[in-house]
Amino acid sequence: MLGKYQGEPPLSSTVGNVYLMTGELIVPHDAPSDLIRAAGGIVFRPVTNGRFEVACIYREARGDWTFPKGKLDPGETFELAALREVWEETGMHCEVIRFAGTTNYTHRKGKPKIVAYYLMIVATGEFAPNDEVDELVWLPLEHVREHLTWARDQELFDLVITMSEVRAQAS
Repeated sequence: MLGKYQGEPPLSSTVGNVYLMTGELIVPHDAPSDLIRAAGGIVFRPVTNGRFEVACIYREARGDWTFPKGKLDPGETFELAALREVWEETGMHCEVIRFAGTTNYTHRKGKPKIVAYYLMIVATGEFAPNDEVDELVWLPLEHVREHLTWARDQELFDLVITMSEVRAQAS
């Protein structure tokens, strides 16, 4: 069963010189001034026999399958932004289980971007297509990686399935 952080050391970020402290990502003072800060969720829901499925979203405008994510609002923490973005893109209110990791890449407009992801479980809500997300599918753990468009999302999911909160569900 997915559960709260229990005795595992915090994972280090995939971005150099970025540290996780008390559950919040700290961006160093010498980060590029045009760094795009974003956050998202890897959203789980329970299904039969104690198993879980993961939400993957399709964005027709970008032609990709990914996890829900978006930019931080001014003054917003990465964790709160992740919860807000998941709700805006999926219609689901979630509970954060733990920090999952980061991805970083050059945004399509040429700016550096960092995305902090959180492992989440659905509390309430239901998906409806919207301005940003055209489709949402729930996939068993063993089919998530192959469904994702971006290698950075696949690599992040590879990390997620090693977490103790998820390992028991992968078999």
